[in-house]
Amino acid sequence: MKIALIVNPLIPVPPEQYGGIERVVYVLLVELMKMGHDVTLYANPDSQPGCKLTGYRESENYGLKDFIKINLLTSSLLFKKFNIVHTFGRMSNIASLMAFKQPKIVSYQLPPTLSQVKKAVNIAAKNSLYFTACSHFIAGQINHIGQVTTIYNSVDMDDYQFNTEVDADAPLVFLGRIQQEKGTAIAIEIALKTNKKLIIAGNIPAEQIHQQYFNEQVRPFIDQDQIKYIGPVNNSQKNELLGKACAMLMPVTWDEPFGIVMAEALACGTPVIGFNRGAVPEVVTNGSTGFVCSNINEMIEAVNNISTLSRSKCRQVAEEKFSSAVMATQYEQLYYRVSSS
Repeated sequence: MKIALIVNPLIPVPPEQYGGIERVVYVLLVELMKMGHDVTLYANPDSQPGCKLTGYRESENYGLKDFIKINLLTSSLLFKKFNIVHTFGRMSNIASLMAFKQPKIVSYQLPPTLSQVKKAVNIAAKNSLYFTACSHFIAGQINHIGQVTTIYNSVDMDDYQFNTEVDADAPLVFLGRIQQEKGTAIAIEIALKTNKKLIIAGNIPAEQIHQQYFNEQVRPFIDQDQIKYIGPVNNSQKNELLGKACAMLMPVTWDEPFGIVMAEALACGTPVIGFNRGAVPEVVTNGSTGFVCSNINEMIEAVNNISTLSRSKCRQVAEEKFSSAVMATQYEQLYYRVSSS
């Protein structure tokens, strides 16, 4: 098949550090090419995807000029005989294609704006617009409006080394953006109350609210001994960090759409302990690949029960549910179904 993949051009594909959506798109296109498909990526011009690349940029503050520019670009897809146009970016990126029968897929990695979904469904040519969601949690917000399929995000299992066991004093890990919604300060509280070491990795967003959160609720506890902050990490550093951890903490205080870092941890054999928010209970099987908790006390108890979990089971589930090959096969099946409808 001839497939066009579109992603907002903020971060190159693949990303070096932060960039969950870009990482998902990269592992998908790699697998699709292995399957023999002809893939063209529309993304940041600094991308190095290993397939055909059409680079484009947008303003720091997305506006009307950006909308016009990207739609002038994507409107040309009508004449290039693509079997599928698949966007992981804004649905407005393919506004110019809506009224045509060109098969279109919009993948949601974040909660959808329902007014936009309804508008798109109303103006799209019949049986031409389909949606995917990265979790049942996200799909449930769309399925009363349009045709939606849940396809979990994935990781390339070859990028993550499975560790069958870790040291007795192995640390807890927090990996993600340092901001209130991700629960960095809660992770610190749990580490202190369980007398566990904690390694915090991730970027601090530039916005003042996040800088203030770090300075007031995170930095004061960093002693580089029990509580250590190492900043953003690349793929190889992430593999080593997760693989040597006794567990990864996911104390999110928002409804996490998927949380690919959980799949990355499981691929290393590392169980995940998270709050029951968003897709966390879809990724983590309570009492098997981690613990799904309702409050801090439950999370503290979970940390104390890490030894009851099987690291082999964590890796097995990651391979069965969250591998790049599984994800690509599901998208391929959807492509064939959509293109023949």
